[in-house]
Amino acid sequence: MEIKKATLYITEMPIIIPFAASYGTYEKRESIVIELEDTDGHIGFGEVVAFSEPWYTEETVKTALHVLQDFLLPDLLKTEISHPNEVPSLFQNIKRNRMAKAGIEGAVWDLYAKRQKKSLATLLGGTRTEIEVGVVIGINTIQAMLKQIEKYAEEGYERFKVKIKPEHDYELLKEIRKEFPNIPLMADANSAYTLADTEKLKRLDEFQLMMIEQPLADYDFLDHAQLQKKIETPICLDESIHSLEDARVAITLGSCRVVNIKPGRVGGLTESVQIHNYCMEHNIPVWCGGMVEMGISRAQNVALASLPNFTIPGDISASSRHWEKDIISPEVMLEGGKVRVPQSIEREYEVERGRLEEITKQRIIFER
Repeated sequence: MEIKKATLYITEMPIIIPFAASYGTYEKRESIVIELEDTDGHIGFGEVVAFSEPWYTEETVKTALHVLQDFLLPDLLKTEISHPNEVPSLFQNIKRNRMAKAGIEGAVWDLYAKRQKKSLATLLGGTRTEIEVGVVIGINTIQAMLKQIEKYAEEGYERFKVKIKPEHDYELLKEIRKEFPNIPLMADANSAYTLADTEKLKRLDEFQLMMIEQPLADYDFLDHAQLQKKIETPICLDESIHSLEDARVAITLGSCRVVNIKPGRVGGLTESVQIHNYCMEHNIPVWCGGMVEMGISRAQNVALASLPNFTIPGDISASSRHWEKDIISPEVMLEGGKVRVPQSIEREYEVERGRLEEITKQRIIFER
């Protein structure tokens, strides 16, 4: 594949329900859509899932745009690629900036799938025709969160994740378990605690959570290992896992019993598959996290989550969870608590160019 043209679309869409985590609240979503065209006229789309602020990782939309413009795309446009798994080595001299890299790699995978006339799930090694999915409830009042859980349960979601933080944890979970004693429930702390909060976190064991996600800081592999020895609830690592090497360290130290895989956070689908395979070899279940993303990234997550070791419903909610109108057709839809996995290129999700134009604030074109 020779990429002859790359187009960056800087976009912005309002979020239906403002989304709050321990680190901040989002009312609108700024993103970068990447369109690649090869010399044979095939088109591929990717999405950079960095946020506007450096709350989740150090990357932002602005820093990703800088790295894409000045480093990644110039290298891509002068290189011939035979397979998408060559993209990580192409960018190996550019440190970190994984969300920018993942956006390009996602577009290359999409383009490659169209050239091969195969579904993305098939190319990645997926084995499912549909996947169970969960939903995330952002920080709000307890009553508001209870109402959201009730609403999403009626819609068919099969797993519920609630955002927590100190002073908004035990009482919240107690009320949820009082109203919904049997739902599959997990809590996401987004690094809001320290090892000094061990006793507080031990109290959460009584709620029989599926897991507690990222209770401590992203670099605290040793502290997570100590905490896991003291609590019964399985720890899942999210922000800590940026690469296969991080997954190896976490599993070797006993820092977690579950791993969340997000292609944007780990640098792309290729690294995601490698982490999946390593975790499967070591009997560590994985699930696919979400980034309040638009349909391009969401559809690629659907394909990834069809791999066999994604045994826990992921944060791949329907498009309507966040958007009045997504940028893909058909939109990602929930059917009986599940999302279908396209099995052929003809059934893949397609970008709605009209909708993409509506939400685009700026367009930048690069040509070979």
